[in-house]
Amino acid sequence: MNAASFPPDLVRDVSRRRTFAIISHPDAGKTTLTEKLLLFGGAIQMAGTVKARKSARHATSDWMEIEKQRGISVTSSVMQFEYAGHTINLLDTPGHEDFSEDTYRVLTAVDAAVMVIDASKGVEAQTIKLLKVCRLRATPIITFVNKLDREVREPVALLEEIESVLKIDCAPISWPIGMGKSFRGVFDLLRDRLVRFTPGEDRRSDDTELIEGLSNPRLDQLFPEEMKTLRHDVELIRGASHPFDLAEFLAGRQTPVFFGSAINNFGVREILHALTQWAPPPQPRDGDARIVHPAEPAFSGFVFKIQANMDPKHRDRIAFFRVCSGRYRQAMKVQHLRIGREVKLSNVITFMANERVSSDDAVAGDIIGIHNHGQLQIGDTLTEGETLSYKGVPYFAPELFRLARPRDPFKAKQLQKGLRELGEEGAIQVFERGWNNTLLLGAVGQLQFEVVADRLVREYKVDAVYDPANIATARWLTFPDAMTRRNFEAENAAAMAADVDDNPVFLATNKYNLQVVMERWSKVGFHSTREHGARLVHAQAALQA
Repeated sequence: MNAASFPPDLVRDVSRRRTFAIISHPDAGKTTLTEKLLLFGGAIQMAGTVKARKSARHATSDWMEIEKQRGISVTSSVMQFEYAGHTINLLDTPGHEDFSEDTYRVLTAVDAAVMVIDASKGVEAQTIKLLKVCRLRATPIITFVNKLDREVREPVALLEEIESVLKIDCAPISWPIGMGKSFRGVFDLLRDRLVRFTPGEDRRSDDTELIEGLSNPRLDQLFPEEMKTLRHDVELIRGASHPFDLAEFLAGRQTPVFFGSAINNFGVREILHALTQWAPPPQPRDGDARIVHPAEPAFSGFVFKIQANMDPKHRDRIAFFRVCSGRYRQAMKVQHLRIGREVKLSNVITFMANERVSSDDAVAGDIIGIHNHGQLQIGDTLTEGETLSYKGVPYFAPELFRLARPRDPFKAKQLQKGLRELGEEGAIQVFERGWNNTLLLGAVGQLQFEVVADRLVREYKVDAVYDPANIATARWLTFPDAMTRRNFEAENAAAMAADVDDNPVFLATNKYNLQVVMERWSKVGFHSTREHGARLVHAQAALQA
């Protein structure tokens, strides 16, 4: 289909969309920045802070009870708001390292990312992992160096570390003047002006003082001690650093760098400006059969997350769906390709800051919530009839395992139901062992078990015991033929299980055990990701590199 023949109103609406995620190591200020973006976008009137655990206010993106208690983000939230003539879809991802799997899936649904760096700690472990995922899809990255209101590392050293560790060119857009108690603001290198720092936590301020020109005498009056250093730094940076190149940014090879203090609202407006002016609108996507353009009239997209009990009063289950092409229309009928039947999309919702509202219109780039009664799974593609399959929503092999059993034997069915639903939403991986029908939980981090235990008590009224399991890792299996499968399962019956989608899984007691079985059964495929296409196996290898 020729791009010139796309519906003009759809082309216009898609071009206004900006869909991005915020990524960082825990405690770098990601959730605070999320709040401030909502504040400046007019979506909320007052920002909550994650650390104020006893406060009545909590961060808008943190709705789960355990998040409010601990002051961390453990689920991925979606928030939509309008800013400067654009519709912004902000996906707040879990910062805690135990929840990287959910974060990886969210990153498949965005067109750009904002990377938050703690200016005192620099590049940290989780940031390295997340940037590897972004690099697999050449996702454009905007960098926000946070917490300049504290005593931090030298900005030049931070840039050098970002470039050397993350292997991405830095193009500083602003440059800080001082730090901690002597933090005076930033100099805008592109517009040749100083943006003066004034602390202010809760409410948006539009009276930021701007002082034009590096040679302006007012700067010497205000900051007599700092100006000599600033002029030297600006000259050095302009001569030695990479100038901002939009094409390099869009290719994922260069990141524009901003300095600021999210808790004080400083630098937030500049991030929004960069998102609207530089970040890409929804891009064409690989639908397996062909590349799908976002402004094509036919509706299509994929499920990248399922969340149970967002509203505990209604025990609801919501499938988070990224629209990849076309326009959603209320009560439209679509083809559910995995199960091969038509479904009606009714009561679809949009996430507006901390509210869920009924949606009657959504286009490529938007994230909509579909009420799910078990028919939708992570990775499912919905279209208006064409056979497409959007790839790249991975499950990773867990390396921590627990056996779950209810304290009250009469609640065994409730436990099974709760674990299956949590497994389908991706909060934990659930395996059923064939030889004794026990349920096994698999996780990438210890905190996942704690969250599941907390949710089982709160949402399903089941108190369970979680015993250690003698398992080191798991592999999804593919077989060349039915005979090989029967023989393998007969010989390895005690190590066999099925995941929530009934895929066969081999449970290894240790890495040596796994190696021996793989060598003996060389024709069987052992996969460390749930999707076993060559591209995703390669992607997993890249993540582990």
